Formats: sequence, structure tokens, C-alpha cells
Amino acid sequence: MKTNMEDIDKLIKDTLTEEEAKFYDDLEEQNLWQMIFGIFKGKNSWIVYVMSIVQVIFFGLFIYCAIQFFEVEATSDLIKWGVFGTLALMASSMLKLFSWMQMDKKAIIREIKRLELQVSSLSSKISE
Repeated sequence: MKTNMEDIDKLIKDTLTEEEAKFYDDLEEQNLWQMIFGIFKGKNSWIVYVMSIVQVIFFGLFIYCAIQFFEVEATSDLIKWGVFGTLALMASSMLKLFSWMQMDKKAIIREIKRLELQVSSLSSKISE
């Protein structure tokens, strides 16, 4: 399967101009670290920075609530710190989920661009 995919990629690159081939190479599949740091680039990078800071704050609040939970004696205080800790952890998890969805969105956009480039390349080859 890998050889077949490499053959297709080579065929596509052969039909592209030098500039298009460079663009096609930039659309290659990314590893996890490239995807993580990739969400901090682009038009909406400021919101990712803000969400990351808020996510760290909520996680810090969860740690504080967990420490307080294990230090108190009264049942009402246990419930209070447990609820606040749970809410902080849920908020932190939701913000982390937002980041993962942004990574997925960028991967889908990259694949759509690859498909557009492939269709354009093949259509120009057919019309020749």
C-alpha cells in the first residue's frame, strides 16, 4: 500500500510546477508536535494563546481545590472543595478539547487543500 501511495505522490508531483510542488510538500502529514505548535500560528492564534492561559489557570485552581479538599475535616467543606475542583477540572478539560478540535480542523483543511491541488493537477493533465 505504501509503495502505491508513493507512486501516486510521485505522479502528482511530476504534473505540478515547481511552485505547486513546493506547496504540495508543505501539505504533508504532520506529527503530533507539529500539529500542537501549528495551532499557535494563523489568524486566530491569539485566541489559542488566551485559551491555553485560561486552561492552565483552571488546572491550577483544580490543584488548589484538591489540596484544600484533603486538608478540611467538615463534610460541608469537603463537598464545597470537591464541587469546585470538579468544575475546575471540567473547564480545563473543555478548553483542552477546544485545542484538539483546532488541531483536527487544521488537519482537515490541509487534506482538502491537497485534494484541491490533486484535482487541479489531474484536470490540467486531462485537458492537455
